[in-house]
Amino acid sequence: MSASAFLDLSSMIALVLLGIALLVSIVRIIIGPTLPDRVLALDLMTVVAMGFIGAIAVRTGLMLYLDIALALALLGFLATVALARYVMRRGLKADAAAMEAQS
Repeated sequence: MSASAFLDLSSMIALVLLGIALLVSIVRIIIGPTLPDRVLALDLMTVVAMGFIGAIAVRTGLMLYLDIALALALLGFLATVALARYVMRRGLKADAAAMEAQS
């Protein structure tokens, strides 16, 4: 097996596995029982999408895709921070409401 054929085969396997991981994360977003589960699934989806873009970059040989993956990583980080702050504020409001109910 030549190096080119091995690279094609391994990148195809990577794309299939990343596609399966993407479907699993979508399922987790849909049926996630709590908001933090959904936030983690969205973060997983961002990481899997970056891996998908990286595998396509290796398969096509165009390194421009790596810049796109880097921009997606920055966007995913900001989205995760924003959603974590939302979950934290929501939890603080729920705690304050519970304390008022006890008083």
